[in-house]
Amino acid sequence: MVTCQCRVWSNGFPQTKVNRTADIIFSLFTLLFLFVPFTFIILLVVFFIDPNPIFVQERIGKSEKKFKLIKLKTMKEVYDSSGNLLPDEKRLTKLGQLLRSSSLDELPSVLNILKGDMSFIGPRPLLPEYLPFYSDEEKKRHQVRPGLTGLAQVEGRNALTWEEKFYFDNLYVQNRSFFLNLKILFLTIKIVITRSGISPHNETIMPRLDVLRKK
Repeated sequence: MVTCQCRVWSNGFPQTKVNRTADIIFSLFTLLFLFVPFTFIILLVVFFIDPNPIFVQERIGKSEKKFKLIKLKTMKEVYDSSGNLLPDEKRLTKLGQLLRSSSLDELPSVLNILKGDMSFIGPRPLLPEYLPFYSDEEKKRHQVRPGLTGLAQVEGRNALTWEEKFYFDNLYVQNRSFFLNLKILFLTIKIVITRSGISPHNETIMPRLDVLRKK
């Protein structure tokens, strides 16, 4: 049972098709407005991280349907003497850390929003490997489209435990509205600027849910 001292999130107006329309308009605006700086960031990734700057990974979306999440690479492809890929924390570059802390590595995911795989606001899309480890209550996060940011991000980001993240995900599902989305959007901008909650306590990378719950 997660207890917290968090903001009161009220229902406001019910969520309607206006949210999807807003997603389409805002994603097109973002792609056009940020085209030049995004091109510059891609070039930095090409020169300092990987010649192929785009990272594509399968994630779980609404109704537990799989989709291909598009992001910028933040880690180098580095292997040990046996040909095994090194752990994430050893492959994460300083540029990659900067991209993650500023959420700039998420910019290509705007294409997922335009396609309808995601929304700007919603529970973060997670790995398919995590599905067997959710409780029935935690699975309710898949009743809505996953988001670029969400309630869990503005309530603590990676400083939260998995249980706390799922608590806030379900709180969002129960109280989602257009005005709630606006609140989360503005709070996200504040968090990105202050760079709060970037890393979990005593960790560089958030521990995997499947690894934690297998123990």
